[in-house]
Amino acid sequence: MRSWARPTVPRLDGYGPVPRLYDTATGHVIETRQTPVLGIYVCGITPYDATHIGHAATYLAFDTLIRLWLDAGHDVHYVQNATDVDDPLLERATATGVAWEDLAADQVELFRTDMVALNVLPPDHYIGAVESIPLVVDLIGRLRAAGLVYPVDDATHPDLYFACSEAPGFLSESHLDVDAALAIFGERGGDPDRPGKRGPLDCLVWRLARDGEPSWPSELGRGRPGWHIECTAIALTYLGEHFDVQGGGSDLIFPHHEMCAAEGTAATGRPFASAYVHAGMVGYEGEKMSKSKGNLVLVSKLRAAGEDPMAIRLALLEHHYRDDWEWTAADLDAARVRLARWREAADRAAGAPASGVVAAVRAALRHDLDAPAALAAVDAWAASTGDDPTAPAELSRAVDALLGVRL
Repeated sequence: MRSWARPTVPRLDGYGPVPRLYDTATGHVIETRQTPVLGIYVCGITPYDATHIGHAATYLAFDTLIRLWLDAGHDVHYVQNATDVDDPLLERATATGVAWEDLAADQVELFRTDMVALNVLPPDHYIGAVESIPLVVDLIGRLRAAGLVYPVDDATHPDLYFACSEAPGFLSESHLDVDAALAIFGERGGDPDRPGKRGPLDCLVWRLARDGEPSWPSELGRGRPGWHIECTAIALTYLGEHFDVQGGGSDLIFPHHEMCAAEGTAATGRPFASAYVHAGMVGYEGEKMSKSKGNLVLVSKLRAAGEDPMAIRLALLEHHYRDDWEWTAADLDAARVRLARWREAADRAAGAPASGVVAAVRAALRHDLDAPAALAAVDAWAASTGDDPTAPAELSRAVDALLGVRL
């Protein structure tokens, strides 16, 4: 699957500090590694209604992290998927009378254009579920050889399941007890009550062909991948047996990231990721913004209405990435004012020396991507005066490099 064009990231003087991140698995803010190359996997969209503000907030959070790693002098290996075949996509295609392949392709392209507009760095490998099928089949084979994949006891559709509860370290990422996990599993695409499973939390890894559904031939029988195994197979293939960060929205903590971690560890004998990092949920009109509810604010519609993508980006960065919050028109109003103020200051012939504000932005972002504090530091510089003729251009480069906001 084609990624999108990579924007130029300005190189700043010196190197910034290595960021510290809140790790869901440990419940602590931890230092990220200082190896030359850092690996990150961010779970991508299911392309049937892209890109809403909640999506954008998540991808901006990890874009900020990648920018900090680059600023600290690291190379970054970034992988993202797109679940371009799955039940919700098929249901939307049926409901709208559009071929599922066309719906997926259209929404993936819309997502790409939104990411370009928002100045989001692209993944090095952008992999669709369909193209990952050989990887999935191989991984299922490895897990099956270890005794952790089995056919469900169903004569009509003996789909293959991963025995989560028998896997080492299961539930150590989310720290849920079994009862809480069961309740969430049923709400988020799982099937805890399906007869014939060895355990109610076991997850589907290969769905055998049904009439009217897309399927592909394989040594497992004709079918298609389950959701969790897709991401696990892609991450292991493109990032190796262990990488630095698995990221996504907080609604992926369980079951998705828990299942991925269990599958990856079971296949390799190693921890899947060093840290599990999650962005908060964005609400709208009193509820979590979600495709199932239909209460979406779409980036593409804001852009079509003439909104500056940099104002949209600033509206999102005003909220700490881990917070749950609600989108309102006031967010965008305030962001427009801030963007105009920053651009006016950047266009001055001179300003206060920029080295202090660059250091403040770096320090704020180092502490678990504290973007609101970073914005406040730039606000203070924009409100000040000075006679350094190099400062406005230096500040503009820093804001672009670290916050992804083009002035």
